[in-house]
Amino acid sequence: MLLKIDLTLPFEAPVLIFTLVLLIILIAPIVLNKFKIPGIVGMILAGVIIGPYGFGILERDASIELFGTVGLLYIMFLAGLEVDMIEFKKNKNKSLGFGALTFLIPITVGTAIFYYIFNYDLAPAILLSSMFSTHTLIAYPIASKLGISKNEAVTVTIGGTIITDTAVLLVLAVVAGSAEGDLDMAYWIRLSISLAIFTAIVTYIFPIIAKWFFKQLESEKGAHYIFVLTMVFAAAFLAELAGVEAIIGAFLAGLALNQLIPHTSPLMNRIEFVGNNLFIPFFLISVGMLVDVRVLLRGPEALIIAGTIVVVALTTKYLAAWATQKIYGYTSIQRNLIFGLSSAHAAATLAVILVGYNLGMINEEALNGTIVLILVTCLVSSFVTEKSGRALAIVESQKKPDLSQKPDRILVPIANPKNIESLVDLAIMMKNPDYNEPIYPLAVVIDDERAEEEIYKKNKMLQEAIKHASATDSDVQLVAKIDINIASGILRAIKELMITEVIIGWNAKITTSGRIFGTVLDNLLENTEQMILVCKIIKPINTTSRLVVVVPNNAELERGFLRWIRAIKILAQQLGARVVFRNHESTVETLKQAVQQTKPAIDAEYLPYKNFREFDGMHSELSPDDMVIVISARMETISYSSNMDNVPRILAKNYKDNSFIIIYPEQYPFVEENPVTGIPALYGSDREEGII
Repeated sequence: MLLKIDLTLPFEAPVLIFTLVLLIILIAPIVLNKFKIPGIVGMILAGVIIGPYGFGILERDASIELFGTVGLLYIMFLAGLEVDMIEFKKNKNKSLGFGALTFLIPITVGTAIFYYIFNYDLAPAILLSSMFSTHTLIAYPIASKLGISKNEAVTVTIGGTIITDTAVLLVLAVVAGSAEGDLDMAYWIRLSISLAIFTAIVTYIFPIIAKWFFKQLESEKGAHYIFVLTMVFAAAFLAELAGVEAIIGAFLAGLALNQLIPHTSPLMNRIEFVGNNLFIPFFLISVGMLVDVRVLLRGPEALIIAGTIVVVALTTKYLAAWATQKIYGYTSIQRNLIFGLSSAHAAATLAVILVGYNLGMINEEALNGTIVLILVTCLVSSFVTEKSGRALAIVESQKKPDLSQKPDRILVPIANPKNIESLVDLAIMMKNPDYNEPIYPLAVVIDDERAEEEIYKKNKMLQEAIKHASATDSDVQLVAKIDINIASGILRAIKELMITEVIIGWNAKITTSGRIFGTVLDNLLENTEQMILVCKIIKPINTTSRLVVVVPNNAELERGFLRWIRAIKILAQQLGARVVFRNHESTVETLKQAVQQTKPAIDAEYLPYKNFREFDGMHSELSPDDMVIVISARMETISYSSNMDNVPRILAKNYKDNSFIIIYPEQYPFVEENPVTGIPALYGSDREEGII
């Protein structure tokens, strides 16, 4: 028996509806890119065309609304998740300033126009004007793809968004309460208590739950994504229970989980991939399906109202961006970017206007004018953000980096399959994001009768490194070497690939045959000038709350001083972790100056000590979620002292519950090469002693 499919319009077959939407998501950006039109615009226009007010191909039914709501919450969640928390805290006053401007200017101007010119009553005038103040970060994916999401202008705009949207939604709640006669002291008490409880749960309890979950199910990567989605929608639901819009909960969830989801992690890649390619396009299409361009033909009154709404909304948002530029000294490109990101009206605007319409406070002309506003402002927002974002990306790419910002070429020798993920993750997090250099996992096979068997095992192990790194959307280039011993193979790879850093795992066991770590690592220290990081990662890196960095005397005089500072700062930024520098008294000011004058910005604290020997007892100051980073030194270098020889033993004995990294900074070349082979002469064991 053949199934009959109803092809009458609008389509009702679920499979056909979903197929059509996916085709739009696939084709619209490709076609419009040929005309240099942002893909976001294509999604909205496609929604207009196929929607009930276009050709009527699809109805805006419950399924479209569901996916659209998910996409809207996804946009707000991603905005909170990608906020640079250090920059956000650093610029919180600017965010408050912009939030106040982009709320007060539109609502004040709009209220005056609708109250005095169009003769609206005061309450409807305020409610209608409040939608000018709110905005949706509909063009944020454009800024994210252009790599400018960390720019101060973007950070300030995101911070201002949550401020103005919260203020608008509170205005909505108050006006709606007054219309229903509920605006009494009990109402204000209920609203204040519910908001306080909601904020406390999402801000304080959600991170605790998330950290526990990531620790207990470290290997269940798929479960991590489902867990994060659950947290987002739970926060959105709690926001609605508290009496505010769900988008506030989604954004707050992003801020709460920000420090537990590094921006270069596989989990972040999955979140962005699914959102940007499925849920967010669904939301944009659903917004387009609301637009009825025929309202402009219903007479001059509808046209005047719609035109006024559009002009006032765009003008007042531009005035807010202009005032922000003048107050905080931003460039014209940053001003236009702020305007582009903050000019789109969609989510909260719909909430405001629909509530007012259902309460009978706003007429049909104003409702239709608002729908036109959504289309026009989304188009303007997309075009302006695309143009100014590209200009800003070009300006930032032309900035001359300092010497510590040269490209990272990181080698990760791997001997133990269990440590592949943690070492590769660490390498990806510490890599300079301004350059597209790959990570180089390395396997060395000793040239003996077992070489063929070992090559097979190592290649299989390296495939795991590729599989894991590909989940982070990072470039990986596998390297395999056959050599007389492990250290020789690593040194050959360093020379041939022009490596700048080497990240090596260590089992935290002190061997009798090795001077400090074991023959392999000792040989690397003696025969390289590159920065070497010796690591023991015992907990998920993303659950790290603090980086405690122990800095020796004269560390600022080493060649690699700025480079290891930059590496630690990038790691701290990825983790959202606070950095505590335990440094010699004489190094405090130099270290503080170097940290403050280089990017990225971090939350840092400086606690001086009198003698490096105090490191033995510092473990009492740590929590299990702290990572210890010790800046050590090779023998006969400026910052070396005999106390450093005891660091591995102290870490193995006193810091068993903490992940740690020992960093040997970059040095000036000092290796004497064999005139025949061109590589250092190596002595000792030919097995992987100490290295993991």
